[in-house]
Amino acid sequence: MDAPVRPPVRPMLARLARELPTDGFVYEPKWDGFRCLAFRDGGRVDLRSRNDRPLARYFPEIVEAMTALPEERFVLDGELILVTGAGFDFPALLTRLHPAASRVERLRRETPSAFVAFDALAVGVRDLRTAPFVERRAVLEALLRDAGPPLYVTPATRERSRAAEWLERFQGAGIDGVVAKDPRLPYREGQRAIVKVKRERTADCVVAGFRTYVEEPVVASLLLGVYDRGGLRHVGVASSFSEAMRSELLAVLRPLIVPIDRHPWRDGFAIDRNPIGRLAGSAGTWTPDMELDWIPVRPELVCEVAFDQVDRARFRHPARFRRWRPDLDPQACTLEQLEASASPVADMLGEP
Repeated sequence: MDAPVRPPVRPMLARLARELPTDGFVYEPKWDGFRCLAFRDGGRVDLRSRNDRPLARYFPEIVEAMTALPEERFVLDGELILVTGAGFDFPALLTRLHPAASRVERLRRETPSAFVAFDALAVGVRDLRTAPFVERRAVLEALLRDAGPPLYVTPATRERSRAAEWLERFQGAGIDGVVAKDPRLPYREGQRAIVKVKRERTADCVVAGFRTYVEEPVVASLLLGVYDRGGLRHVGVASSFSEAMRSELLAVLRPLIVPIDRHPWRDGFAIDRNPIGRLAGSAGTWTPDMELDWIPVRPELVCEVAFDQVDRARFRHPARFRRWRPDLDPQACTLEQLEASASPVADMLGEP
């Protein structure tokens, strides 16, 4: 590849904050997709993941769109996303990583992806990594000025109130927070040089069971549920407790242990096809033909947990235990807590 910037490139990273910083930052949405560095050199386009894994074969529609741009050499930093009629769909994006060429071709038609660019590392023969972000942003806008779907330039604002509105309106429905960038910042490969702001989302869940460690009788994780159409639905787990907390949880839960035939999940939980590809028998699935690797308890206790993303009514990652909620009736823990407004992509990508 004959370009001023060549793979591998370590993308610039962000450090977590809970509140938006002030003092002249540029704010952008933090998209909920795959981080992707795009390298074009003439007729060749190379897409690389955050960990430098090749992605181009899985997203031919992005390769074709980039090849059609007038500029023949560039390196962009951005995010691969996927939007269906129901909104942003991270599980569907995961299914695009399929080894069969015939399946890739079918999926590009059924669930086309998009590339949202938020930085330019090189254009033409110029290496832009030492240029300030405000200059790189101007070059990016010029490069993609006439581009259409599936290529977008991410919205950006210097108004903190607008960024706060994005967090309130879109987090959990397509974006994973807001990124704050110093306009003077050069592109610092592999460094946590920018700020990502994520508001903590919480939900009240019923504790329906727990798992212990094989080597010691303490709680490893709590199995969580919420009520949906009268039934208790498994939505994930809470884990990562302190050593003292693990023992305390066991003392609290032991009196509530019941036989499986007296439990709401006696016929199994999460037995539908898992959208993010976990295999049957993993931590997110149990059916009666499997060994009982969890301990059922009466669904009487309610806890508040913090979480980040939800994929089709399941926590994408283990939730974080916050506190017990003895003031809440278990039946009050409903699925609506996990639902985010499905704002159309045009609401965000159509902004100037």
